[in-house]
Amino acid sequence: MLEFLGLERKASYYEKDIESAIIEHLAEFLLEMGKGFSFVARQRRILLEDDEFFVDLVLYNRLLRCFVIVELKTGKLTHQDLGQLQMYVNYYDRCEKLKEENPTIGILLCSSKNDTVVKMALPEDNRTIMASRYELYMPSSAQLAEEVGQIRKKLKGKV
Repeated sequence: MLEFLGLERKASYYEKDIESAIIEHLAEFLLEMGKGFSFVARQRRILLEDDEFFVDLVLYNRLLRCFVIVELKTGKLTHQDLGQLQMYVNYYDRCEKLKEENPTIGILLCSSKNDTVVKMALPEDNRTIMASRYELYMPSSAQLAEEVGQIRKKLKGKV
């Protein structure tokens, strides 16, 4: 939940709007992420030969002893988004991480996602890339009840 960002309710946002709000409320964002997180960089420039790329947010978790790359997407997640995040994770593992540190974790936060696309775009043994849907505001009681009902239907279909 990114409600603490205080963004007014709009149909859509630009990635930079959400990123700026996160930076403005960095302490709350890090607490929302969990224990041990610290801020490393925003829009971290990576130069690969003549190509320039910018990582939205770079965090470090001292408890996990690893970098955590956060990419923000305001639209529905695509396989290209996962490929971009995988490249950033690979870069940090190969160029920034120390030998004694654990593998870099990549988190892609998007407004919506297709779980099957995520499953097919990532290797079966994937342990470092995660995609999650964010909500700018807590859903109403009715919305929560509807979501629980849909999840129950899916689970009954799998049993």
